[in-house]
Amino acid sequence: MKTLRSHLAGRWFEADRDFQTLVNPSTEEPLARASSTGADFPLALLYARERGGPNLRTLTFAKRGEILKALAKRLREHRDELMALSRSVNGSTEGDGAFDIDGAGGALAFYGGLGLELGLKFYLEDGAGAQLGKSESFWSGHALVPRSGVAIHINAFNFPAWGFAEKFACAFLAGMPVITKPATATSLVTERMVEIAVDSGLLPEGTLQLIVGGTGDLLDRLEPQDVVAFTGSAATALALKSRPAVAASGARFNVEADSLNAAVLHPTPPPAPRPSTSSCATWRAR
Repeated sequence: MKTLRSHLAGRWFEADRDFQTLVNPSTEEPLARASSTGADFPLALLYARERGGPNLRTLTFAKRGEILKALAKRLREHRDELMALSRSVNGSTEGDGAFDIDGAGGALAFYGGLGLELGLKFYLEDGAGAQLGKSESFWSGHALVPRSGVAIHINAFNFPAWGFAEKFACAFLAGMPVITKPATATSLVTERMVEIAVDSGLLPEGTLQLIVGGTGDLLDRLEPQDVVAFTGSAATALALKSRPAVAASGARFNVEADSLNAAVLHPTPPPAPRPSTSSCATWRAR
């Protein structure tokens, strides 16, 4: 059985204990195991702040956009492989798998296009400047500049490709290095995507790191310039936001919680619903 690895501080890390088993949801066949026990999270954060951020912010928006578009192309070259992984660990149909895998490439390419449109800039003007006194010597203008911290992304199980790519592309274009943490149950797909990205040589050093497994004390080490973007349950989001160290850090914490769509597998399917004049049927499960 494959042991999934994290990619932290420029190296692949493989745990040796405390594993969670990933299974095929259709057959319950064990596929891989994952753990982050023993990972050096303080070093990962330092690496992102001191290597990843400065490396990324030396690039113009246009250059960041070129990298994102090139990465989208590289992932498309591995589409069949990623689709197969999606079927095995997500139980995805062909259409659902394509929605996730192609959506990931589409997000990278879209943000890449935005970067090209923004051009040879390192920051964005926030509206027009204003003269504050009788002469132009007293003048003020606002600019949008990258935060100097790290973007930590905690993603949901249902879109291991797109969930990773859409958050990463946005942060990368904005000039922030990323530590991405996919839901462990479907992290087989994300791990392979990050492996492809790392092996491509396209990304500046330190701009993308991966945690497969738990986050340990990572969030207890946040600093004011860091950002957390979470997708998952409202209960988990509240638990994470309520940690004293998270509140004390002053880091931004963005939450997307509790989507209502679900797929439920049952050994004995219920009878088909009676024909209805409505265009759709709504099921509610408890």
